[in-house]
Amino acid sequence: MKNILIVFSFLLLLVSCNNKQPDVSLLKNGDIIFQTSTSAQSKAIQLATNSKYSHCGIIYKEDGNYFVFEAVQPVKKTPLLKWIARGKDNHYVVKRLKNADEVLTKKALNQMKSIGKSMNGKNYDLYFEWSNERIYCSELVWKLYKQSTGLEVGKLQQLKEFDLSHPMVQQKMKECYGNTIPLNEKVISPAAIFESDLLYTVTSN
Repeated sequence: MKNILIVFSFLLLLVSCNNKQPDVSLLKNGDIIFQTSTSAQSKAIQLATNSKYSHCGIIYKEDGNYFVFEAVQPVKKTPLLKWIARGKDNHYVVKRLKNADEVLTKKALNQMKSIGKSMNGKNYDLYFEWSNERIYCSELVWKLYKQSTGLEVGKLQQLKEFDLSHPMVQQKMKECYGNTIPLNEKVISPAAIFESDLLYTVTSN
């Protein structure tokens, strides 16, 4: 009886894990995937942007395998299932341009990948500066879309527009900037991209 219960528990766990995996038949090159990061600064990002999601990347299919091009340390391509497993509770949401078939042509996607190659290997930007010297996750997604399609997926904001009142946010700001916070710095957040009216949800779990 004990062995039967062990096997049954294992099967339930297996089913649960499979439910976290995406149906790749629904995915297309250029889709944007979101998750709640488990990084140290994730909670501060969530609080400042009033959003569940704190990390995002672009999905590509290469040689039959799916990857997420993302800005971590450093900017790199990560296998999709590994990317999902790294997020909180393995939860993800995939979004796509409403007119993706017209905009994300083969030429546009090749340009997006080509521009991405110039950013590959760059250091992650802990200071959220609007430069190409270092790159943070939503900045990577926004700039690749802007430069390859001309579209702005998400509204640009200034740092002062975020909710900086929470002690955890203030602590992270102090760690990054000391006593001189660049409140006028241009910023694009994962939340702004997630809420863009140019996108629609393809799949989530």
